Amino acid sequence: MQGFLSLFLFIFIYIIMFDCFLMFACSALSLDFIERREMDHAADANRTDLMTITRFVLNEQSKYPESRGDFTILLSNILLGCKFVCSAVNKAGLAKLIGLAGETNVQGEEQKKLDVLSNEVFVKALTSSKRTCLLVSEELEEAIFLPPTPHGKYIVVFDPLDGSSNIDCGVSIGTIFGIYMVKDKNNVTLDDVLQPGNKLVAAGYCMYGSSCTFVISTGSGVNGFTLDPSLGEFILTHPNIKVPRKGKIYSVNEGNAKNWDEPTTKYVESCKFPQDGSAPKSLRYIGSMVADIHRTLLYGGMFMYPADMKSPNGKLRLLYEVFPMSYLMEQAGGQAFTGKERALDLVPSHIHERSPVFLGSYDEVEHIKELYAACKANGA
Repeated sequence: MQGFLSLFLFIFIYIIMFDCFLMFACSALSLDFIERREMDHAADANRTDLMTITRFVLNEQSKYPESRGDFTILLSNILLGCKFVCSAVNKAGLAKLIGLAGETNVQGEEQKKLDVLSNEVFVKALTSSKRTCLLVSEELEEAIFLPPTPHGKYIVVFDPLDGSSNIDCGVSIGTIFGIYMVKDKNNVTLDDVLQPGNKLVAAGYCMYGSSCTFVISTGSGVNGFTLDPSLGEFILTHPNIKVPRKGKIYSVNEGNAKNWDEPTTKYVESCKFPQDGSAPKSLRYIGSMVADIHRTLLYGGMFMYPADMKSPNGKLRLLYEVFPMSYLMEQAGGQAFTGKERALDLVPSHIHERSPVFLGSYDEVEHIKELYAACKANGA
């Protein structure tokens, strides 16, 4: 009997000690959780100091006392469109948005389902801003003239989804846009959009890839923002982008090499087989202008889509591809050249006009300009 009581007492004491241990462990875990939660709250509080694109634009706006916020409202609608398209791109396969829509656009290209959706998104976003009077889209044959509004003073030209041939294989694609000011908002004509690129008041692109990146210039440098999905905000991640003066990368579709002119051929040969003892340049060509230009802005080098025997007027569209990207490149310290003149000095004759273009690091474009000048001097 005494042995049974001793065993019972031992078990009782063991249970009490085990309960105490559990209570202590749970208390420690609770304190750790509370401390971590407080740290997370502190981190979240610190994140309110981030430079969002909204804060950035408002700061810029405050520098101009006469500003009425019209551009800020327009930009917020463009950003909304970019977020919507980004979401659609991310779930395209699940939402059955991959594949052909069964139509062709004005360029004679088969339209992807996302092309059609993206175009509708941006047309509605820009129209609802009440700050636009004229829209030109790559996907639409005719320009869209909007009903006059008290603040409708902006013209927006855009490619709603550049590089859409890469949609099915998941390569980075993007939206390109340029913004002009109308001369007379009470008398808007097509001539208002047929302005040279040097008249742009802003230009940019949004790249949908491993992250959603928005790059813009309003004439005082280039800044890049990355979408934070947890906040739903674009955060400044690439302030004051400057393209390196020289680059180690060239980007071109070499499948067209047999049709190139002499200066282009010589430039590419110099990239592959430099005569000055320097290392050869690397070829990087994605086939999505937004992705290729984004890499060129950050790493330097040359992006080119030259005129050739197959496409003597070039292939890229002047208003909503060449002009916005040339504007960004110049604002970042680079150059943009057509083979004959500065790209931004061209005056388009119709809204879907095409043009050759060489754009990138200052010294790289200077090299191709010298090659064209030498070719012209030799009468070639």
